[in-house]
Amino acid sequence: MQKNAYFTGLTVPLLLLLPQLVITVLFFYWPASQAVWQSFLLQDAFGISTDFVWFENYITLFSNPGYYKALINTAIFSSFVCVLSLSIALLFAVMADRQLRGGEIYKTLLIWPYAVAPAIAGVLWLFMFDPSLGMLARGLQSLGIAWNPRLDGNHAMALVILAATWKQISYNFLFFLAGLQSIPKSVIEAAVIDGAGPWRRFWTIVFPLLSPTTFFLLVVNIVYVFFDTFGIIDTVTGGGPSGATETLVYKVYSDGKGGSDLGGSAAQSVILLIMVIAMTAVQFRFIERKVSY
Repeated sequence: MQKNAYFTGLTVPLLLLLPQLVITVLFFYWPASQAVWQSFLLQDAFGISTDFVWFENYITLFSNPGYYKALINTAIFSSFVCVLSLSIALLFAVMADRQLRGGEIYKTLLIWPYAVAPAIAGVLWLFMFDPSLGMLARGLQSLGIAWNPRLDGNHAMALVILAATWKQISYNFLFFLAGLQSIPKSVIEAAVIDGAGPWRRFWTIVFPLLSPTTFFLLVVNIVYVFFDTFGIIDTVTGGGPSGATETLVYKVYSDGKGGSDLGGSAAQSVILLIMVIAMTAVQFRFIERKVSY
């Protein structure tokens, strides 16, 4: 018999919610409100005086061609990372869900990259593809490919995409594997008896049953590429060459710290937050309709 807990007053529920509420206010709502307020301010070069300039920071931002370049870079970077990390992780999960010799070792090796910090992941890929020291870079050069992410913007973008994708595959793999293992085997066996082949079973039975997991990972991966890839870009390319890999989140940092434009940087962070919230809302509004729970 299931037992339910009932509270006669509001004191105990509020006390139980208080730690989470305090953390949310201190580490989300308070910094967000400060960023919004800072976006309406303009400081002098020495940080002595501050003026309230209303929407001047936003107007200056939208008249800057460099911001639109960072927006395009973010769209390209996020699209490739999301598609590659989700598709590769799904492929690995399907292979790991089979009865394989040494399957536990295979799963463990796939999970390990998730424990690597983004900055360390960026350094690892930088070492492998460094044009003068990297073993893989020398292999590309031996094939006649003039690989040099320090000078070629396309090469730099490809390198950060590979590093960010590699870092996220493990996270996606864990959820896809858990989703595959939760699918009743009787459903698959019934499809086999009916004569459905492997591809037909996957696209008509397995993948639709994975739609809640896929939708969840899509939302998480969007947040990942917009925010958590900062460390990879900073260690691998630093936004270069010539801003070829400067995404929106990295531009917030470079303009705020390097350019000392705190008001403009705050305006960028507010716009970035609105963009991510809007994209998440669109996903829940339209894409979730196709999810079968």
